[in-house]
Amino acid sequence: MDSEFWKRKRVLVTGGAGFLGSNLCHALAGLGARVTALDAMLPEGGANPANLEGAGVMLVRGDIRDTELHSLCQGAEVLFNMAAQTSHMGGQRDPVADIAINAVAQVRLIQVMREAAPGARVVHASTRQFYGRPIALPVDEMHPVNPPDANGVSKWAGEQYWMLENRVLSRPVVSLRLTNCYGPRLRIADARQTFLGIWIRRLLESEPFEVWGGAQLRDLAFVDDVTDAFLTAAEQADRPGVAGQVFNLGGAPPVSLLELAERIIAANDGQGSFTTREFPADRAPIDIGSYAANDKAFRDATGWEARVSLDEGLRRSLDWYRSRLADYAF
Repeated sequence: MDSEFWKRKRVLVTGGAGFLGSNLCHALAGLGARVTALDAMLPEGGANPANLEGAGVMLVRGDIRDTELHSLCQGAEVLFNMAAQTSHMGGQRDPVADIAINAVAQVRLIQVMREAAPGARVVHASTRQFYGRPIALPVDEMHPVNPPDANGVSKWAGEQYWMLENRVLSRPVVSLRLTNCYGPRLRIADARQTFLGIWIRRLLESEPFEVWGGAQLRDLAFVDDVTDAFLTAAEQADRPGVAGQVFNLGGAPPVSLLELAERIIAANDGQGSFTTREFPADRAPIDIGSYAANDKAFRDATGWEARVSLDEGLRRSLDWYRSRLADYAF
């Protein structure tokens, strides 16, 4: 990372107390940036008060749907937009609330940024969910968009509103479509962020975890690599070939869920067990099957690459939570 670029930069991180946002805040503060984290701290989301301990950033508790945003955005030089409703089933149950967070509130934030920080760079956290069930693997950015659920539709709309800021107003905007991300500060109380969270909790509590299906392929990205990708995207957001682009972001080579289950047990010193079951009836229609990202475009454009292997990332994740389980398993 370019520490000189970040020194004393004014940075706003929405969703800053969540999994990805808090890891970004820690990294940014370490690089000398002046960071404000905005987070609604909703109990069903990924935010955790423990996530920002020791980060040295200012946390503002507020929801992008109704918080006064002008003072927070005023003079911001970089916005990392991580705030979102990410639950697939939550979106299905309440699509109106889903749209309010992932689309309407994004337009509200965009309008404020036009007034308060017209020159700020923006990196938007997006998702591979748009693609739906892949036609072929690995999936590149030219794959048709076919969201499998309400949450995918709302997040697609939010991303496209941000990309209009580049096309219409030439704001330096980059959108990163993420695969399954994992690592320290992930929500592990349940599976609302990713199935791997509850697997980690069950292992550390010496309880069996469930694998739904098992043959599906997934590529997983360790949070340190994801953080580096966001910082890299921001540093290069004004460059040709990066500005105004949407990029897939992958991680380690894909593995089946069954192989992943075996490897996370191996990372836990061989301790643990799991059972397999079919997808629950309410989730089966929105399951996308196998997925692996082709992130060559982002690597070629920026020089970024994933560096943490799957086995190393799993080991580091488990080790990080061992002494912190009481702060995260609730």
